[in-house]
Amino acid sequence: QVRLVESGGGLVQSGGSLRLSCAASGRTVSRYAMGWFRQAPGKEREFIAVINWNGGTTNYADSVKGRFTISRDNAKNTVYLQMNSLKPEDTAVYYCARSLYYTAPADSVDAWGQGTLVTVAS
Repeated sequence: QVRLVESGGGLVQSGGSLRLSCAASGRTVSRYAMGWFRQAPGKEREFIAVINWNGGTTNYADSVKGRFTISRDNAKNTVYLQMNSLKPEDTAVYYCARSLYYTAPADSVDAWGQGTLVTVAS
């Protein structure tokens, strides 16, 4: 059983940056795609970004493309989400997830983290 723990959330001003981390323990995630999702108050959870097993390929939601960067360090069993130029509409709980298929990250999640709250003040 893999355990995913997010960290790095907090309060930031509009235009600021945060870096989220997702540390995996229990089982390796190095052979899996890893994704980031978020859920804003009153909204459904949405896909943000995905990275393939070796970090060679990434994909992003249009809403964060050019502002967010997903990366991974398989030696540390950790995935990151660098968030720049943050906007108030980025306020949400951010979740990392292990996905079975890079091409369908939202439909193939088999493990979720507990989430970390990001609040962007205007």
